[in-house]
Amino acid sequence: MKTSIFNPVPAFLVLSISLFGSSPAVSETQKITIGGSSSVGVYTAAAKALCRVIKRHSPTTECTNKISGGSVSNLNDLANGQIQMGIVQSDVHFYAYTGEGTKSFRDKEKMTNLRSIFSMYPEAFTIIARKDSGIKGLNDLVGKKVNIGNPGSGQRATMETVMAIKKWTKDTFLVAEELTSSEHSLALCHGKVQALIFSTGHPNPSVGHAVGLCDAVLVTAIDSDITKFIEARQYYAQVSVPGGIYAGNDDGVDSFGVFATLVSTADVSDDLIYNFVKTVFENLDDLKRAHPALSYLNPQDMLKTGLTAPLHDGAVRYYKERGWM
Repeated sequence: MKTSIFNPVPAFLVLSISLFGSSPAVSETQKITIGGSSSVGVYTAAAKALCRVIKRHSPTTECTNKISGGSVSNLNDLANGQIQMGIVQSDVHFYAYTGEGTKSFRDKEKMTNLRSIFSMYPEAFTIIARKDSGIKGLNDLVGKKVNIGNPGSGQRATMETVMAIKKWTKDTFLVAEELTSSEHSLALCHGKVQALIFSTGHPNPSVGHAVGLCDAVLVTAIDSDITKFIEARQYYAQVSVPGGIYAGNDDGVDSFGVFATLVSTADVSDDLIYNFVKTVFENLDDLKRAHPALSYLNPQDMLKTGLTAPLHDGAVRYYKERGWM
């Protein structure tokens, strides 16, 4: 089933929470860090939005967001105890918990203590190509100069999946750059790359910058090979990026997507997760107004879509109180 990017099912950002002492009293200040992505990523915008909700409605909590390399970096920070929550793509979420997946995960131990909190919005695997590149679709990337994403990012993990499906290697491309999302638009404008891939919620300011300044367009990112693959996996869905949201891109573009999921670990206290989730859902309208990618959030989707790891016990407590489970 095809899902519009604006019909949010879940999505990905990262939260990190750092507590001082064991079970603090209610009057004690709790310090929360939310790990997101690059400075221009929607994960970071979502992390900031979550922090604003927490700061506004939970005065004894200090909340900050952490700039990171993306989904894989956030999982590493969770595993190392540097953050307590993080926004992670649903496919990366799956790979980490099950131990399956791409090069980014094959040599890692399973994160059996990974826990889901909720999902947020869909992220389309987006191909942005210069108009003079001759790239009209996914298979046209062969032999071109392509940014495949920085190691440690969710988009790189998804690109590795696409490359495995298509039996591509880095040598498939004339150039395979590994730039971050804060670097790739400039590279596209200057012709260092002819196309870049970006897994993101839409609209995204970085995508708008690339198409507006670099004479670029969004192109279809799906074919029969990709369709067959995603139909067998719960953490993917076929999606479309609506036309008209970026300059010069009047027609909708077919693609596939993952979901931005907020995750934690079983090591983070139930009370902390319970209070966090309670504050977010009791003020969900504030969160929905914070960014267009968040505007269609609804509890029914947030509790089930793209969530591979078990729900955190603290989140389950609140969801049962609301009669959602």
